[in-house]
Amino acid sequence: MNPHEVLRSQAPSDTSRERRSLSAATRVAHPRPVIVGSGLAGLTAAWSLDPRNCILVTPDRLTVGAASLWAQGGIAAALADDDSPTLHAQDTLRAGAFAGDRDTVDRITAAAPDVVQLLDQLGVPFDRTADGHLDLALEGGHSRRRVAHAGDHSGATITTALAHVVSHAPHIELLEGHTATRLVTDQSGAVRGIIVQDASGTRREIDTDAVILATGGMGGLFAHTTNPTTALGQGVALAARAGARTDDLHLVQFHPTALDVGRDPMPLLTEALRGAGAVLLADDARFVDELQPRDVVAAAVWEQLTDGRRVRLDARAVLDVRTRFPSVSALAEESGLDIAHDLLPVRPAVHYSMGGVTTDARGRTSVPGLWAIGEVSRTGLHGANRLASNSLLEAVVTGQAAAQDISTRATGRWDTSVPSADPETVAPATTGASLPLERARELLDTACGVLRDGPTLQSAVDQLSAHTAGDGAYVAWLIARSALAHPHSIGGHRRTDDPGALALHGVSA
Repeated sequence: MNPHEVLRSQAPSDTSRERRSLSAATRVAHPRPVIVGSGLAGLTAAWSLDPRNCILVTPDRLTVGAASLWAQGGIAAALADDDSPTLHAQDTLRAGAFAGDRDTVDRITAAAPDVVQLLDQLGVPFDRTADGHLDLALEGGHSRRRVAHAGDHSGATITTALAHVVSHAPHIELLEGHTATRLVTDQSGAVRGIIVQDASGTRREIDTDAVILATGGMGGLFAHTTNPTTALGQGVALAARAGARTDDLHLVQFHPTALDVGRDPMPLLTEALRGAGAVLLADDARFVDELQPRDVVAAAVWEQLTDGRRVRLDARAVLDVRTRFPSVSALAEESGLDIAHDLLPVRPAVHYSMGGVTTDARGRTSVPGLWAIGEVSRTGLHGANRLASNSLLEAVVTGQAAAQDISTRATGRWDTSVPSADPETVAPATTGASLPLERARELLDTACGVLRDGPTLQSAVDQLSAHTAGDGAYVAWLIARSALAHPHSIGGHRRTDDPGALALHGVSA
């Protein structure tokens, strides 16, 4: 088909108790796969299932609330003559503090050029040089120019293009305005359905033996975030309550240059600004190499702020900065700032989750019939810190892999390398004391910020443990619990009670 023609944890749930709680629900039988989430990963999976019929569930209209729309940088791929997937893999591993899974890193970086080619064929208007070649940007942590972009709004451009494809695809049923509230499993722990609820509170159970979670990240659980405030780890909660294994939830990336003007979420000043020559100043003095990996720069910024200095991004020397970065310019103007003339106040803010629902190369989780893709998944690509512009790449590759696996899998044994969940992390949904979301956000911001320590983490775990009936507090508890269980600093996880590791990164305790 011509792409331009297309463009347009362990314990199984108690199903009897689940059914008793659904006396007002309508059960709808569908033998089709169900994809939850309409960001780039979910859209890719739904489109890639063609000709297999499927259902795409999204809580609002298609793509609304998806973090993919907010990605400014682009997609990293080894496309230049002086580049290679091997170099891309090396940069990815280095940025991730060598904690990534080598096979995963090699597989996804090798697929990157084909991903960019596919999106180009689908009509994504990537920026090009005067001679027609892709204009590849340099971003922090990369040793080569390899980021294909569409202005400084690449995520929105790419996601919107694929959403147009999906909205016209006859094999996809869109179920907009519906929120997934629970996975239904059988006596063996395998997925047998999913419960969704519309805005009026009406619930229905969709019978299916294949659910793909593409629900995004958890950044909205932190008080300072660049993510949509609706990104509350819903997919992690769904999966973990059904017994799926999660890993590395403590590994969250802080973007070092969120615009600090009192807005929630915080406007993002793209990495590409620093790649183009913008510098960071603390009380008007430069203090860090701005093109180091994000965890290093974020920690350096945090240290300056902790010492009482004002940190600002200076983009005044970037040639044609307003026209090269129109979206960032508009964000600054909304706060009364001109990126061509003003110093921009910044601070680190939660930007991306490296951890999530643990998956294998096909997107399979530890729960039979459940796949996870995109930011909700823990693939091993990012290690302890995400390399800039690898997230949209991961979304496409994992979406394609899950769709292919569903299309070709044989019924029967669930074959996966993912271990079973720790039973202590599996908390069923029950009625109980609720914790206001703002309180959970404050707790995570305090305990799981750029720098962490054991006593503060223990206090957060203790306070959150009584409120795991609510999904937000449950995921916050899982994050804090994971951070407490890892006493050594690595990548985005920096413990002030592990001063030896901090010193290796040049950050004082």
